[in-house]
This record gives sequence, structure tokens and C-alpha cells, in this order.
Amino acid sequence: MTLKVYLSGEIHTDWRVQIIDGARDLDVSFDGPETDHDASDDCGVAILGQEDNKFWHDHKGAKLNAIRTRRGISQADVVVVRFGEKYRQWNAAFDAGAASALGKSLIVLHGPEHQHALKEIDAAALAVAERPEQVVQILRYVLTGALP
Repeated sequence: MTLKVYLSGEIHTDWRVQIIDGARDLDVSFDGPETDHDASDDCGVAILGQEDNKFWHDHKGAKLNAIRTRRGISQADVVVVRFGEKYRQWNAAFDAGAASALGKSLIVLHGPEHQHALKEIDAAALAVAERPEQVVQILRYVLTGALP
């Protein structure tokens, strides 16, 4: 049975590619949010119509992205949430909370510089990793029992 993994969080590095490439030999399917920043920001107005006010522009996009995210998280077996070094990912914090509330297995991925700021989110996670290859090793262990 295929393990369904939702990859959430920062979109400015290739961490998703690293995990997907590292797990090619595993029975895993991956899903995630729209990672094209402009498409994510503009999906609401592209589908529902233009807005003069930036608040409503963003509001429409956030709502459509929430539909996609809720679906992906609810269908996942494991949710991986990445917090990057450079940008504040408030949506990633929301996704971590949603995954936890739904009883999904949560893996949080961030560097040591965010350890204090994310302590409550880390406490909700079943694993806290610092590198994408550690996530791959977790998935491999979950599916096969193999250690690195």
C-alpha cells in the first residue's frame, strides 16, 4: 500500500526535490501546495475575478489554496512541514497545526536556528529533522524497517 506524503512549507529551495529523488525506490506518493509563488498568490483572481484591493486579492488566493491544502493534508498518511531559513512561513505553521489536529503523522523540517521559535510545533511532531535526507531515511524506516 502506497504511503501518501504531503510536503508543505517553504517554496524557495529544492528540499522537495531532494526528498522525492531520495525516495524513488520507495512505495511513496507525494503531494503538496502550489510551489509557483505567483500562481499561488494569483489563483483566486485568475479564477474568481480581479480585485482592486490587495487584501481581497490575497483573500481569494488564500481561500483557494486552503481548499487544496486541506484536501492534501486530509488524504496524507504523513505530513512533512519545512520551515526555511530566510522567510517566515506562517502557512507552514497552520499546516503543521492542521496535520496534528487531524492526527496525521507530522515530520517538521528546519535548521537549528529555528529550534526555540518552533518549540511548540516541534512538540506536536513525531520527528524533527534538519535535512531532507533525514526525512527520506524516516520514510525508508517506516516502510521497510531499514536503517541508514
